[in-house]
Amino acid sequence: MARAASTRNLTMRTRARLARRRWGVFYQERVEPIFLYSRRNPSLIVGLAMLGTLLLFTVIGLLGYSQMEPHTNDPSQYSRLDAYVSGGAPVGDKRLPPSWCTWCEDIAELEGDKKPTIFQYPMGTDTQSRDLFATNLRGIPLTLGTGLIAGLLSVGVGTVTAFVAAYYRGLPDVFIRLLTDVGISIPGLLVLIIIRIQLGTELVWWQLGAGLAAVGWVFSSRTVRSQVLVLREQPYVEIARQSGMSGLAIIFREMMPNLIPYITASFVASVAGSILASIGLEALGLGDFSSPSLGMTVYWVIQFGAITLGMWWWWLFPLVFIVIIFVSLFLISAGLDEWSNPRLRRQV
Repeated sequence: MARAASTRNLTMRTRARLARRRWGVFYQERVEPIFLYSRRNPSLIVGLAMLGTLLLFTVIGLLGYSQMEPHTNDPSQYSRLDAYVSGGAPVGDKRLPPSWCTWCEDIAELEGDKKPTIFQYPMGTDTQSRDLFATNLRGIPLTLGTGLIAGLLSVGVGTVTAFVAAYYRGLPDVFIRLLTDVGISIPGLLVLIIIRIQLGTELVWWQLGAGLAAVGWVFSSRTVRSQVLVLREQPYVEIARQSGMSGLAIIFREMMPNLIPYITASFVASVAGSILASIGLEALGLGDFSSPSLGMTVYWVIQFGAITLGMWWWWLFPLVFIVIIFVSLFLISAGLDEWSNPRLRRQV
């Protein structure tokens, strides 16, 4: 009994010692390099922190507003968020500046029960009585979703076509190279504008993202193809080919791991470019008019002349969110570029 208990205790101590040793190896090989890299590349950490803070702000705001009672008499509205986005605020609250702006003339003139509380309209209301705070909360995920769909599709299709063209060469390379050359020479935004006019229907956020991917994959294909052509001639790829490995095995086991940093950086750049293009198209009135995305908010700002009316809160807050999105994506892209390009790496 005593010997069995002693053996059991020894086994538990051995397992604990092995677990600590494994954690030490894991920390040295996986965790510690991340901290060291963040020290010499703060732009990536700052960009991720900015984007994460914006997403956290959006999630908390959506959860908080969705639990509030609707500020409307319409029983079909189930939350304050839905009521405000759909224009359910009282008619008397049109064109109100942010409720915390007590020195603003429109707020100072209100008296008694008509004066909103400090947190009732944090970003004011527009000419249609919509709470702009709720509108921006809904618009941020829609704008990011458009860029995410466009980035995933364009980089995914571009990477697949690049590997097929650069690794197998021959007729696939000729056809894909011709297709990318033609696609790059044609203005993609002009094609989308023509398609939108011919269809005569509004493009919702995911359709807009798919359309941007349809005209943007050629750029990813061209850049990834150039990297695959370089890797294809590396000695370790030639050794794997001579050892009898199939083409798919070489692509996924030997070449793809070396291209992950480069593909990731291309994906972030594609997301940023797609968001910029979607905001431009929506600002021209080619988006979904019922969507509260940031691009459609810019469209309504232009349509109703918010700058002329002196409604600074209508255009200022969406502009701030757009700037935060682009600055964070730029910092992330710069950090990933340094990760994927050894020539750009700095010493600690």
